[in-house]
Amino acid sequence: MSKNVYSLVLMDEIVEAIDKLAYEQCTSRSGLINRILADYLSCPTPESRIRDIFSCMEEMFAGLESFQFREQPSESMVTIRSALHYRYRPTVRYLLELYRETGDYLGELRVSFRTQNRDLLELSEDFFRFWAELESEVVADRFPEGKIPCSIAPGRFIRRFLRSGDESSVTCESLARTILDYIRLFDESMKKYFADGSPDTKNKIANDYLKRLNGNDVL
Repeated sequence: MSKNVYSLVLMDEIVEAIDKLAYEQCTSRSGLINRILADYLSCPTPESRIRDIFSCMEEMFAGLESFQFREQPSESMVTIRSALHYRYRPTVRYLLELYRETGDYLGELRVSFRTQNRDLLELSEDFFRFWAELESEVVADRFPEGKIPCSIAPGRFIRRFLRSGDESSVTCESLARTILDYIRLFDESMKKYFADGSPDTKNKIANDYLKRLNGNDVL
C-alpha cells in the first residue's frame, strides 16, 4: 500500500492534541492521522491488520497459563514471556515484530533470556543451533535463497517469518494461530531439550515439528 505526501490545513489546537496522542502511542503525527482516517473510513491498512493479528493472539494466549502476553510501546511489536524449568526459573522472552512494509517476510521473532548463567547461555545456543539445523533440513527449500533466515548468539535467537503468497486470503485469526503454534512448539521443544538433550529427545522434537507441518503454513 503506497503512501504520498499531502498538505492539510488544521487548527493549532487539533495539531497539539494529535501530537500529544501520537507521543503517548509512540507513533508519528502522520501515522496517527492516517490511522484515524483509516478507522473512520473503514479502510484496511497494514497497521490495522497488525493490530487485529495481535488482538487475536492476545485472546489465544489468555488461555495458556505458561505464557504472559504483553503489548509494547510500538504498535508493531508484542512480547510473550515464559518461565523455564531451570535453576532460579529464568524467563525466556519472545519479542514478535510484524513488518508494515510488504515483501517476502511477514516479520521476525527474537528470543532472548534474562540470565547471566553461563551454562544456560551455552545450553540455549546449543538448542538454537539444533533448531536451525532441523528447520534447514525440513523447510529451507520453501524460503528465498533456500535457507532459513535466522541468526544465533549466546542467549539470543532471531528468526524471520515468511509472508504468505496470497495474504488477502489469510485471515488475521488463522495467521495469529500459526504464529502462536510456532512459538508454543519452539518453547515446548526448548524445555524438553533443556531437561534432556539426548538423541531420543531430539528425535521426539523433530517428529513434533513434522507433525506441526501437516496442513499448516510454513512461517
